Amino acid sequence: MTVTTSQDTAEQPVRAVIDAVSAAWVDNDVAAFVAHYADDATAVLPGVALLSKAVIRTAMAAAFADQLKGTRRVHRVQGVRFLDDVTAIVISRSVTVDVGENEPGDGRWSIATWVLSGRSGRWLIEAYHDCPAA
Repeated sequence: MTVTTSQDTAEQPVRAVIDAVSAAWVDNDVAAFVAHYADDATAVLPGVALLSKAVIRTAMAAAFADQLKGTRRVHRVQGVRFLDDVTAIVISRSVTVDVGENEPGDGRWSIATWVLSGRSGRWLIEAYHDCPAA
């Protein structure tokens, strides 16, 4: 028998955002991808800082049309922590899986930190930071 805790129930909508972003990546759907980002969201990746939803949209549209076309992004959530009722921090082990690949090697995984806020009855990504896993 599986027991569902209030923590599990609280995490479900936060985890659903990360799942939706991953699904949008698979579809190379930039509109669906950025729909989960706040207007003033930031995304910090190795060597680049994207400092608004508009900038994230432009960067991802270019990437989906080129080097990320046909890839998928896997996010294995390691933990969800709530600072209060409207702020969640998520840590994931993440990787981009290339076309034709089932599972990438260990050397390509990264650790990501997500900060989400509950606004108007939905969770939005406020900040995303990704760095190579040690």
